[in-house]
Amino acid sequence: MSAYHIISSEALDIVTIYNIFKDNKKLKLSADSEAKVLACKGYLDTKLADNKKPMYGINTGFGSLYNVKISNSDLSQLQENLVMSHACGTGERVPESVVKVMLLLKIQSLSYGHSGVQLATINRLIDFFNNDIFPFVYTQGSLGASGDLAPLAHLALPLLGKGEVVHKDKDYTAAAILKEFNWEPITLEAKEGLALLNGTQFMSAYGVYLLLLSHKTSYLADIIASISLDAFDGRLDPFHDLVHQVRPHPGQRKVARRFNEFLKGSEIITRAKQHVQDPYSFRCIPQVHGATKDTLDFVEKVILTEINSVTDNPNIFHEEDLIISGGNFHGQPLALALDYLKIAMAEIGNISERRVFQLVSGLRGLPAFLVDNPGLNSGFMIPQYTAASIVSANKQLASPASIDSIVSSNGQEDHVSMGANAATQAYTLIRNVERVIAIELMNASQALEFRRPLKTAPFLESFLAQYRNVVPFVKADRVLHYDIEASIQFLKDVDIEIEELFLNHYDLK
Repeated sequence: MSAYHIISSEALDIVTIYNIFKDNKKLKLSADSEAKVLACKGYLDTKLADNKKPMYGINTGFGSLYNVKISNSDLSQLQENLVMSHACGTGERVPESVVKVMLLLKIQSLSYGHSGVQLATINRLIDFFNNDIFPFVYTQGSLGASGDLAPLAHLALPLLGKGEVVHKDKDYTAAAILKEFNWEPITLEAKEGLALLNGTQFMSAYGVYLLLLSHKTSYLADIIASISLDAFDGRLDPFHDLVHQVRPHPGQRKVARRFNEFLKGSEIITRAKQHVQDPYSFRCIPQVHGATKDTLDFVEKVILTEINSVTDNPNIFHEEDLIISGGNFHGQPLALALDYLKIAMAEIGNISERRVFQLVSGLRGLPAFLVDNPGLNSGFMIPQYTAASIVSANKQLASPASIDSIVSSNGQEDHVSMGANAATQAYTLIRNVERVIAIELMNASQALEFRRPLKTAPFLESFLAQYRNVVPFVKADRVLHYDIEASIQFLKDVDIEIEELFLNHYDLK
């Protein structure tokens, strides 16, 4: 297996990115990418020398200052000033795992040779990536339209020896880390600051990270819901393939087939039932979980298009002898997709909480609140409250960020996407969903013990055996906060084969 991923014109996909991070691969520019970068930079240098006309962001001010011409002798200072003045992020620090994706995506976008940057600038970003040097980036400050200006300014600051970074869990000033590695600060040239700051790499990095997290969470939700179905003495009829052949949404069919696989060999699911139907939170799992999976498929397509694109401005087309000021930095495609992702993943939490409610309600031979001697013991009464609180918070987070816009830059930037807010909201929301399905796992595993000596399916028994090493059966009241936290950590630690995570190839023939 190669220790390197070669940055080239070959499109990145989610599995490739996953493997880069899983295998801790380092990056290299391909010879073809180097040639494109050098050709574009050479063209821009010639254009500046021969052309006295104003070219936005190259020899002019920025935003509403687009008509202020800057002399050639000040172009380097112009770009450095741009980076410093735009580093206005605040709020919490972006997780290092997301910052590392930002570095990868910024490198990829600049490598196409339409941005006019120095080769040395891209190589220094590669140095940061390869040595796990992560600039401090903050969650608040981007409108998601003129690029992710504030977050990307913080990503770029250490190139200049400014700002802060984290390396091997230790914080450094950028000046100190450059000295540690014997690197000189980069002196930015014409357009470079704008190329570094314009772009959607904050939103799209969150998108990549959240897509991976959502696929895993969605898959685990299927496993946990299948345990709940058996623990609730539910019926398998709604998962029959004929039902889904006549309404063949791909995600729906995938979930139905998956449940039949998960529950194969269960002694509970096949026994005679006293009831002819289950509540919707059980009966409609294929339709609800499946719709989320189809949404993930759509979101993945949007994100893949974005991460394999040039999103700074202006765009340089040296072979056509054109420098065109456009709007590829506008984050509307990502904003809408991330809002859709929020809604879809919130529904996984919503329906999970309803199953928790059903399991503690004292139905179908289960004790009230899933504990012996209820009354003296409150059992699993309050975890359902916790789940209800979380899903209510998620309903607020799922409100679309993209329907908002605020005028900025003195009216020049008069419509913005707010996709960065959608991204950070989605991060919080999906982490919340992890907590809700962890509570469902607590309840479902507890309920299943009251069906003994009957066993569920071998696959689920194996999954539960691992879980029971972390969270034992609750015989009497104890501090359940620790069990909830242990359940959340268990789901984070579960190793799922990547082939199980990606559902864009449904194989439903």
